Amino acid sequence: MFEKVNGKVVKVNVGMAGGVVARKGAMLFYTGDVSFAPHQVAGMGGGGMGGMGGGMMRMAGRMMAGEHESTMLAQGNGEVHYGLAGLEVHVVQMQPGAVLRVEASRLLANSAQLQSSVVSVASSSSGGGGGGGIMGALRGAASGALTGQGMFTTQLSGQGSAVLLAHGGFLELQVGGPNPIVVDPQAFVAAYGNVQTELKTAMSWRDAVGRGAGEAMQLHCVGQGIVYVQASEEKL
Repeated sequence: MFEKVNGKVVKVNVGMAGGVVARKGAMLFYTGDVSFAPHQVAGMGGGGMGGMGGGMMRMAGRMMAGEHESTMLAQGNGEVHYGLAGLEVHVVQMQPGAVLRVEASRLLANSAQLQSSVVSVASSSSGGGGGGGIMGALRGAASGALTGQGMFTTQLSGQGSAVLLAHGGFLELQVGGPNPIVVDPQAFVAAYGNVQTELKTAMSWRDAVGRGAGEAMQLHCVGQGIVYVQASEEKL
Protein backbone atom coordinates (compact mmCIF):
# COMPACT_ATOMS: atom_id res chain seq x y z
CA MET A 1 0.00 0.00 0.00
CA PHE A 2 2.57 2.56 1.14
CA GLU A 3 5.59 2.83 -1.12
CA LYS A 4 8.82 4.57 -0.21
CA VAL A 5 9.78 7.33 -2.64
CA ASN A 6 13.05 7.84 -0.79
CA GLY A 7 14.25 7.54 2.79
CA LYS A 8 11.99 10.38 3.98
CA VAL A 9 8.86 10.26 1.80
CA VAL A 10 6.17 7.65 1.12
CA LYS A 11 3.30 7.62 -1.36
CA VAL A 12 0.01 5.74 -1.27
CA ASN A 13 -3.02 5.20 -3.50
CA VAL A 14 -5.79 6.29 -1.13
CA GLY A 15 -8.54 4.44 -2.98
CA MET A 16 -6.69 1.11 -3.03
CA ALA A 17 -5.75 1.54 0.65
CA GLY A 18 -9.37 2.11 1.66
CA GLY A 19 -8.47 5.44 3.25
CA VAL A 20 -5.37 6.67 5.09
CA VAL A 21 -4.93 8.14 8.56
CA ALA A 22 -1.86 10.40 8.83
CA ARG A 23 -0.31 13.00 11.08
CA LYS A 24 -1.73 16.47 10.59
CA GLY A 25 0.70 18.47 8.46
CA ALA A 26 2.36 15.37 6.96
CA MET A 27 0.66 15.60 3.56
CA LEU A 28 3.18 16.96 1.05
CA PHE A 29 1.10 16.86 -2.16
CA TYR A 30 -1.51 14.74 -3.90
CA THR A 31 -3.06 14.08 -7.29
CA GLY A 32 -6.63 13.01 -8.02
CA ASP A 33 -9.86 13.48 -6.10
CA VAL A 34 -8.90 13.24 -2.41
CA SER A 35 -10.63 14.77 0.61
CA PHE A 36 -9.20 15.29 4.11
CA ALA A 37 -11.05 15.42 7.45
CA PRO A 38 -10.02 15.40 11.13
CA HIS A 39 -9.76 11.90 12.60
CA GLN A 40 -10.25 10.74 16.19
CA VAL A 41 -8.32 7.80 17.61
CA ALA A 42 -10.38 5.31 19.63
CA GLY A 43 -9.78 4.97 23.36
CA MET A 44 -9.62 8.67 24.15
CA GLY A 45 -12.58 8.69 26.56
CA GLY A 46 -11.90 9.12 30.25
CA GLY A 47 -14.82 7.04 31.54
CA GLY A 48 -17.62 8.03 33.86
CA MET A 49 -16.17 7.08 37.26
CA GLY A 50 -16.83 9.39 40.17
CA GLY A 51 -14.95 10.18 43.37
CA MET A 52 -11.20 9.81 43.70
CA GLY A 53 -11.04 7.08 41.06
CA GLY A 54 -12.91 9.30 38.64
CA GLY A 55 -10.51 12.17 39.28
CA MET A 56 -7.52 9.93 38.63
CA MET A 57 -9.10 8.60 35.46
CA ARG A 58 -9.85 12.15 34.28
CA MET A 59 -6.20 13.02 34.94
CA ALA A 60 -5.18 9.96 32.94
CA GLY A 61 -7.56 11.05 30.19
CA ARG A 62 -5.91 14.47 30.00
CA MET A 63 -2.47 12.84 29.82
CA MET A 64 -3.77 10.50 27.11
CA ALA A 65 -5.02 13.46 25.11
CA GLY A 66 -1.61 15.10 25.51
CA GLU A 67 0.08 12.03 24.02
CA HIS A 68 -2.26 11.92 21.04
CA GLU A 69 -1.06 13.54 17.82
CA SER A 70 -3.69 15.24 15.65
CA THR A 71 -4.47 13.13 12.60
CA MET A 72 -6.33 13.52 9.31
CA LEU A 73 -8.31 10.94 7.36
CA ALA A 74 -7.72 10.95 3.59
CA GLN A 75 -10.41 9.39 1.39
CA GLY A 76 -11.21 9.29 -2.31
CA ASN A 77 -9.32 8.27 -5.41
CA GLY A 78 -5.81 9.59 -5.88
CA GLU A 79 -2.20 9.37 -4.76
CA VAL A 80 -0.89 11.19 -1.69
CA HIS A 81 2.74 11.80 -0.73
CA TYR A 82 3.58 11.98 2.99
CA GLY A 83 6.64 13.08 4.95
CA LEU A 84 7.38 14.99 8.16
CA ALA A 85 10.25 17.24 9.27
CA GLY A 86 12.80 15.40 7.14
CA LEU A 87 12.61 12.33 9.40
CA GLU A 88 13.42 8.83 8.15
CA VAL A 89 10.46 6.60 7.25
CA HIS A 90 9.92 2.84 7.39
CA VAL A 91 6.90 0.86 6.14
CA VAL A 92 5.56 -2.03 8.27
CA GLN A 93 3.27 -4.53 6.53
CA MET A 94 0.75 -5.68 9.09
CA GLN A 95 -0.45 -9.29 9.17
CA PRO A 96 -3.63 -10.65 10.83
CA GLY A 97 -3.03 -11.52 14.47
CA ALA A 98 0.01 -9.26 14.84
CA VAL A 99 0.07 -6.07 16.88
CA LEU A 100 2.12 -2.90 16.34
CA ARG A 101 2.70 -0.66 19.37
CA VAL A 102 4.25 2.71 18.62
CA GLU A 103 4.39 6.13 20.24
CA ALA A 104 2.05 8.54 18.47
CA SER A 105 4.96 10.91 17.79
CA ARG A 106 6.72 8.12 15.83
CA LEU A 107 3.76 7.11 13.66
CA LEU A 108 3.47 8.97 10.35
CA ALA A 109 0.50 7.20 8.72
CA ASN A 110 -1.46 3.97 8.55
CA SER A 111 -4.20 2.27 6.56
CA ALA A 112 -7.60 3.42 7.82
CA GLN A 113 -8.80 -0.19 7.88
CA LEU A 114 -6.42 -1.05 10.74
CA GLN A 115 -7.94 -1.16 14.20
CA SER A 116 -6.41 1.65 16.24
CA SER A 117 -6.57 2.43 19.95
CA VAL A 118 -4.63 4.31 22.61
CA VAL A 119 -3.54 2.03 25.46
CA SER A 120 -1.65 2.45 28.70
CA VAL A 121 2.06 1.70 28.52
CA ALA A 122 1.58 -0.52 31.57
CA SER A 123 -0.86 -2.76 29.70
CA SER A 124 1.74 -3.58 27.03
CA SER A 125 4.22 -4.84 29.61
CA SER A 126 4.48 -8.24 31.25
CA GLY A 127 6.10 -9.06 34.56
CA GLY A 128 7.61 -6.57 36.96
CA GLY A 129 4.27 -5.95 38.69
CA GLY A 130 3.24 -3.20 36.29
CA GLY A 131 -0.44 -4.06 36.58
CA GLY A 132 -3.36 -2.46 34.84
CA GLY A 133 -6.12 -0.08 35.85
CA ILE A 134 -5.56 3.25 37.56
CA MET A 135 -2.41 2.30 39.49
CA GLY A 136 -0.88 0.66 36.44
CA ALA A 137 -1.56 3.82 34.44
CA LEU A 138 0.04 5.97 37.15
CA ARG A 139 3.09 3.70 37.23
CA GLY A 140 3.23 4.10 33.46
CA ALA A 141 3.12 7.88 33.91
CA ALA A 142 6.09 7.78 36.30
CA SER A 143 8.05 5.58 33.89
CA GLY A 144 7.22 7.91 31.02
CA ALA A 145 8.44 10.94 32.95
CA LEU A 146 11.76 9.23 33.67
CA THR A 147 12.42 7.88 30.19
CA GLY A 148 10.95 10.55 27.91
CA GLN A 149 8.37 8.09 26.57
CA GLY A 150 4.68 8.82 26.89
CA MET A 151 2.26 7.32 29.38
CA PHE A 152 0.18 5.97 26.50
CA THR A 153 1.05 4.30 23.22
CA THR A 154 -0.81 3.73 19.97
CA GLN A 155 -1.77 0.13 19.21
CA LEU A 156 -2.56 -1.02 15.66
CA SER A 157 -3.88 -4.41 14.58
CA GLY A 158 -5.50 -5.99 11.54
CA GLN A 159 -4.38 -6.21 7.91
CA GLY A 160 -2.83 -3.19 6.23
CA SER A 161 0.32 -1.15 6.66
CA ALA A 162 1.80 1.61 8.79
CA VAL A 163 4.66 4.08 8.38
CA LEU A 164 7.08 4.74 11.24
CA LEU A 165 9.26 7.81 11.83
CA ALA A 166 12.79 7.90 13.21
CA HIS A 167 15.66 10.31 13.66
CA GLY A 168 18.91 9.08 12.13
CA GLY A 169 17.59 5.88 10.56
CA PHE A 170 16.13 2.54 11.66
CA LEU A 171 17.48 -0.66 13.14
CA GLU A 172 15.33 -3.84 13.00
CA LEU A 173 16.03 -6.15 15.93
CA GLN A 174 14.64 -9.69 15.91
CA VAL A 175 13.12 -10.69 19.25
CA GLY A 176 12.87 -14.39 20.10
CA GLY A 177 16.31 -15.59 21.14
CA PRO A 178 17.34 -16.93 24.55
CA ASN A 179 18.15 -13.42 25.79
CA PRO A 180 15.96 -10.30 25.79
CA ILE A 181 16.69 -7.35 23.54
CA VAL A 182 17.56 -4.43 25.85
CA VAL A 183 16.86 -0.97 24.41
CA ASP A 184 17.35 2.59 25.57
CA PRO A 185 13.74 3.82 25.98
CA GLN A 186 14.52 7.07 24.15
CA ALA A 187 15.77 5.14 21.11
CA PHE A 188 12.75 2.80 21.06
CA VAL A 189 10.38 3.39 18.13
CA ALA A 190 7.96 0.45 17.96
CA ALA A 191 7.41 -3.25 18.62
CA TYR A 192 5.72 -5.55 16.10
CA GLY A 193 4.39 -9.06 16.63
CA ASN A 194 3.99 -10.75 19.99
CA VAL A 195 6.53 -8.64 21.87
CA GLN A 196 6.27 -7.86 25.58
CA THR A 197 8.18 -4.91 26.98
CA GLU A 198 9.27 -4.30 30.56
CA LEU A 199 10.94 -1.16 31.85
CA LYS A 200 13.70 -1.96 34.33
CA THR A 201 15.92 0.17 36.53
CA ALA A 202 19.67 -0.34 36.21
CA MET A 203 20.71 2.19 38.86
CA SER A 204 23.57 1.58 41.28
CA TRP A 205 25.47 3.58 43.87
CA ARG A 206 27.62 4.93 41.03
CA ASP A 207 24.54 6.62 39.51
CA ALA A 208 23.72 8.17 42.88
CA VAL A 209 27.15 9.84 43.05
CA GLY A 210 27.20 10.81 39.38
CA ARG A 211 29.67 8.14 38.22
CA GLY A 212 27.26 5.77 36.53
CA ALA A 213 27.04 4.91 32.85
CA GLY A 214 23.98 7.12 32.37
CA GLU A 215 21.71 4.22 31.27
CA ALA A 216 19.57 4.09 34.40
CA MET A 217 16.36 2.96 32.64
CA GLN A 218 16.32 0.06 30.18
CA LEU A 219 13.51 -1.46 28.13
CA HIS A 220 13.66 -5.27 28.06
CA CYS A 221 11.89 -6.84 25.05
CA VAL A 222 10.94 -10.54 24.95
CA GLY A 223 8.57 -12.75 22.97
CA GLN A 224 8.45 -13.14 19.21
CA GLY A 225 8.64 -10.30 16.72
CA ILE A 226 10.59 -7.19 15.80
CA VAL A 227 11.67 -4.14 17.76
CA TYR A 228 12.40 -0.98 15.79
CA VAL A 229 15.06 1.33 17.19
CA GLN A 230 16.20 4.70 15.88
CA ALA A 231 19.88 5.57 15.56
CA SER A 232 19.46 8.44 17.98
CA GLU A 233 18.13 9.21 21.45
CA GLU A 234 16.47 12.39 20.22
CA LYS A 235 12.77 12.63 21.11
CA LEU A 236 10.54 13.31 18.11
